[in-house]
Formats: sequence, C-alpha cells, structure tokens
Amino acid sequence: MNPLLTEPAADAAQVDQYFRQHVNSGYARLASLMNLPIEQSSHGVYIYDSQGRKYLDAGGYGVFFLGHGHPVVVAAVTRQLQQNALASKLLLNPQQAFAAQALAAHCPGNLDYVFFCNSGAEATEAGLKLARLNGCRRTLSTLGGFHGKTLGALAVTGRESYREPFSGLLSESTFVPFGDSAALEQQLRASPDKACVILEPIQAEAGVILAPPGYLTRVRALCDQYDAVLIIDEIQSGMGRTGHWWACDQEQVVPDIMLVGKSLSGGCVPVSAMVASAAIYAPFNRNPTVHTSTFGANPLAMAAVQATLQVMVQEDLVERARLMGQDLHARFSALLQQRGLAERVKLRSAGLLLGFEFSDASVAANMVMALIEQQIIVCHSLNDHRVVRLTPSPLLTAQDCNRLIEGFAHALTTSIPSL
Repeated sequence: MNPLLTEPAADAAQVDQYFRQHVNSGYARLASLMNLPIEQSSHGVYIYDSQGRKYLDAGGYGVFFLGHGHPVVVAAVTRQLQQNALASKLLLNPQQAFAAQALAAHCPGNLDYVFFCNSGAEATEAGLKLARLNGCRRTLSTLGGFHGKTLGALAVTGRESYREPFSGLLSESTFVPFGDSAALEQQLRASPDKACVILEPIQAEAGVILAPPGYLTRVRALCDQYDAVLIIDEIQSGMGRTGHWWACDQEQVVPDIMLVGKSLSGGCVPVSAMVASAAIYAPFNRNPTVHTSTFGANPLAMAAVQATLQVMVQEDLVERARLMGQDLHARFSALLQQRGLAERVKLRSAGLLLGFEFSDASVAANMVMALIEQQIIVCHSLNDHRVVRLTPSPLLTAQDCNRLIEGFAHALTTSIPSL
C-alpha cells in the first residue's frame, strides 16, 4: 500500500468521467486505451497510484531532477507559504532578489539579470521580446527544435504539424537544420536585418539529438560576426541534467540570453526564467513594465528556486548526474548489444538525458506501456514519436538503477516481437 496516501483514493470511474466532460475527452480516451493508472502521491524518486502501486520515476520531462518532495525544498516552500505566498507586485519582493542572485551566480559568463516566469514557453516569449527590443527584426531557429506552444514560442518551434493550424497568427521565422552552422551562416548573410538566433544545445523533444562537436562555438562566433542575438534554450538540458550546470558549458559558450526551467523549482511549484547580460537586458531596465507577469517571481516559487540551488550544490548533484549518466549509458548500451539490438535501437544520451530511438512510433508506444506495466515512468518525445526518453534523478540509488535496467530489459522482450 501507499504509505503517503492520507486522502481517500480517487475513484477511477469518476476521474474518467470528469476528464471526458470537463478536461479533454481525447486524452481520456487515450488514457483508457493505455490503461493509465491514476497518480495519487509521490515521494523521492517514486510515484504512487490510487491503488498504492509504486512506480520508479524516470520521466517527468526533466522536471524532477531532485525527485519529488525534496525535504529542503518542501520546508522552504512551506515556510514561505505561511509567511507570504503571493507578492503585491508593488512593494519589493525580497525572495525575488535573493533567487535572482542565487541563479545568476551559477549562470555562464555575464548573464546577471533574471526575469522569472511560470513556464518554459513564457521564458521563450520573454527572450524573444527582449531580442526584439534589442533591434532584432528576424528570427532564425532550427528544424526539430521545441520551445513551447504559445504563439511566440510556437513561431520558433521547428515542427510544422504544431505550427500549421495557427499559420497567419505566427511571426515569420526561418528554420535551418540543427547542427549545420554553414546553413545558419547562409541565412545570417542573406539579409542586413539584425537577427535573433534561438536553439537548444541538445534537442530533447526531437529525441535527444546531440549537436556535433564545435557547433555551439561556431554559432556563437557567427552571431558575433553578424551582430545577431543568441538565445540558448536550456529549459530541459540545463540545471545539471547533462552532467554540467548548462549544456553550453561543454564548449564554454555564453549566450546573450539563456532560458531556464523544468527542474528550477525542485519539482515543487512551476517556475522558469530568462537570464540575460546587462547590455541585452537594458531595455527591460529602462522600462520595467514593458514585460510583466502577475504570478511570475511569486514568493513561493522564489523560495523553491533558492532551496533547489542550495540542494544541488550541497549534494553535488551535477557531478552525480555526470557519473550516473555515464554508468547508465554503458549499461543500456551493453543491454542492447546483448539482445542484438544495437543496430535497431539507437541510444543517444548526455548525462541523465537519454533517448532510445525505435524503428517506428508503434514500437515506442508499446515500450512506454510495457514500462508502465513494469511500474517505471518514462517520457515520450513530442517531435519524434519513435523515441522514448528517460530523465531520471541523480538521487536514484544503485538498487533503483538496477530496477530501471531490469524493467527496461523486460519491456524490450514484450515490445519487440523478434526477441
């Protein structure tokens, strides 16, 4: 049974009915087809369903780097909830100042100014607006990239199926192949208008697509050469996920604007951020009301940010992510080799961001369902349905890692008929 279940378990039939009538009938049908359990509570690296079953969480789309309910973060948020949950937005919010200083201290180079938001898409919107205020009149992005689904973020998201229904409402963007610096240079050279270049250092939603060595360095040099503003989206790849504080640290690249999110609040409350250099942030400093958010930088989220950064340093989670990522990559590679699948299932990883590309989307979907049956939670990939992703916490124990490997091995057997 679930030791954390203090409230009555949700009634499955009622949840299904209300989802169909008031939330999203399509998702309810999909959940029924996949026989998805009802999430009831969570603790550490585990999620519990309404029947008390315990699931190892290797999913969460990058949010739960600290697991669920880390005691330091929960204590900080609880204290703040009892003191001042939401700010007036007129008086100075001290938690916002402390959280901004704490985050900036871990950001690359001269990224000193922080604008806090509530979601990754909002951080993208803030970054694009700031680039516009810095004179950018066109935007260059990458095919396969994912930056969110609000209209501004969607305009630079490199998947046509998401953009097409809203054509005519989106601003114009030019897309170049990810990892192709020559194509980027061609576009930068093609127009005298100042450009904003936005990209992920690793395309997570595209299936953990890794850039070729030197790509980010070359992009930075091209942006300097053509006076373009470089936005690096570290929403999923940042905050230690790849075994570095930021994926761009691997090439010591400092963007003009960096987007942060996912695990920034320790998995407790929604928060994201746009971070920029003083020179780039100047338009926001000149006009503090040019871009605002009612719930952005609320004291609860700011307390969570400070506690999360504290835990990451004190528990050395970035280094733990690097070492655990190396170990898991080696063990998964050995598993695929042993099963004769090394050529059929492509493994790509950076730290604790792992992607398994299968032959088609149906096999990947079968893997997700088989892993749920093994009581393991993973992620699908929005921009490539053939890819199953793992984004586990570095707080997994050796026993947890063994369970993950064993469960994955069993799921391979049931999902790929020839095994």
